[in-house]
Amino acid sequence: MDVQEGTQQSQQLILAHNVFLLKHPDVPDIEKVSLKDEVLNSVKPNDMTPYYETLVADKVVELDQSVLDLMRSKNVDEIKKIDEKIADAEENLGESEVREAHLAKSLYYIQIGEKEKALEQLKVTESKTVAVGQKMDLVFCTLQIGFFYMDFDLISKSIDKAKNLFEEGGDWERKNRLKVYEGLYCMSTRNFKKAANLFLDSISTFTTYELFPYDTFIFYTVLTSIISLDRVSLKQKVVDAPEILTVIGKIPYLSEFLNSLYDCQYKSFFLAFAGLTEQIKLDRYLHPHFRFYMREVRTVVYSQFLESYKSVTIEAMAKAFGVTVEFIDL
Repeated sequence: MDVQEGTQQSQQLILAHNVFLLKHPDVPDIEKVSLKDEVLNSVKPNDMTPYYETLVADKVVELDQSVLDLMRSKNVDEIKKIDEKIADAEENLGESEVREAHLAKSLYYIQIGEKEKALEQLKVTESKTVAVGQKMDLVFCTLQIGFFYMDFDLISKSIDKAKNLFEEGGDWERKNRLKVYEGLYCMSTRNFKKAANLFLDSISTFTTYELFPYDTFIFYTVLTSIISLDRVSLKQKVVDAPEILTVIGKIPYLSEFLNSLYDCQYKSFFLAFAGLTEQIKLDRYLHPHFRFYMREVRTVVYSQFLESYKSVTIEAMAKAFGVTVEFIDL
C-alpha cells in the first residue's frame, strides 16, 4: 500500500478479495487450491505475520510454524532498523527526514497487516506533517486499511476527516479520488443512489486504480445507476455516456443488462441479469447486498413494464419476461 497513487490495484486489496473468495461457499474447491497459493504468495513475501495468524485462526490456511517464526523474526529485525532510522533522523536530520522515517514505519505496519499499530503510526506521521496534500495522502492510506478490513466506521470517519481537510485547501485531483472512495463506501453500505451519483461524477476523472481497475468502476457505476436513476437520466448519463460505451462491451452481460432495460426488451434483460448474478455474488463489496439488489432491480423493471398498461394479466407479464407465472406471482 503506497501513499502515491499508481495505475495498479493495491496488492492488499487483491489479497483481501482472494481471501473473500476462499471463504465463499459458491467457489469450487478446485479453484480454492490456486486461490490459497495466491494468498500465501502475497502473505509470505510481505512477512504478514499478524494477518497470517488471523487466516490460520479463521481456518483459511493451515499453520506452518516455521513460516510463522521466520516472518516474525523478519518483522522484529525490520522494525528495529526503522526505529534506528527514526532515532538518527531525530538527532541528525531535518523535519522532513523525520516525517519520512515515521511514514516508512506506518507503511511497514500496513504491509504486514498490523492494523492497530499502523493506525497509531499514521497518527504520529500526521503530527509531523504540515502540507494538506500530504495529510490527505495519509487519509487515503487509512481508507485503504478500512477497505482491506471492511471497517466501515474507520472509513466513514476518514471520509469526514478528508472533507474537513479540503476546507483548508487541497487539489481537485485528490477531491475527485475521494469521490470514488466515498462512492465505494456508499455502495458497500447499501446507499446505492448516493454511490451512483458519486461514481457518475468521477467517470471522466477516474484515477483511483489502487481501489479497482476502470472496468470494475464502470461495472459498479452501471449497477448502482440502474436502480437509482430515472429513465431520462439513465439515458443521458449512462446509456449514451462515451466513457461507459468504450468499456461496457468488455464486461460480460453488462451491455445487454443496461440496454435491454432501456429498450424494454424484458426477456433479454432477465437473461443478462441471470448472467450477472454470479459476478455480483462473488464481489466482495456487493455480496452482502445480493438479495436486496435482486429485489430492487426487479422492482425497477416491473414498474417500467406496468407503466404502459391500465391492466395486464400475470400470464402476459410472465411471457414478456420469459419466466413462469409462479415466478411473477411470488
